[in-house]
Amino acid sequence: MTHAPVPPTEPTAAGVLAALRARGETLATAESLTGGLLAAHLVDVPGASRVFRGGLVPYATDLKAALVGVDPDLLDRLGPVAAEVAAALAAGTAQRCGADWGIGTTGVAGPDPQDGKPAGTVFVGVAGPAGPPAVRALHLAGDRPAIRAATVSAALALLAERLDGKP
Repeated sequence: MTHAPVPPTEPTAAGVLAALRARGETLATAESLTGGLLAAHLVDVPGASRVFRGGLVPYATDLKAALVGVDPDLLDRLGPVAAEVAAALAAGTAQRCGADWGIGTTGVAGPDPQDGKPAGTVFVGVAGPAGPPAVRALHLAGDRPAIRAATVSAALALLAERLDGKP
């Protein structure tokens, strides 16, 4: 008899918070696409306040510069939905919130395209205490809630990978 391989466990908010706590490190978020959904998942975990410093929701493009420190020239050149913007959101929120790690989310939840980018175009960035931010580009399907939920899962997965030492 053969057994199907067991799929890898999807990282959870509790799992990444426990890993950060064990390392003595902290986390902050800057969420455009997810609008605070990632932060909500994190604070649902008892004891999250030991690790989670806070989050910003710079939904409007100008607030990405004003609140998080994303270069306005970058936003003018690329628009708000770009890999470089996700990286800047992650690095900026870590710096502004005094955290070791930052996560940034940006994208198009739909149903309509934005700046020529179709719904489901998503970028997630993770910045840590060493090295450049990591960014993952996603092309997701579904309605707004499904795209936002999948983005939260992808953000947690990317952070978990970085905590495990993967680039």
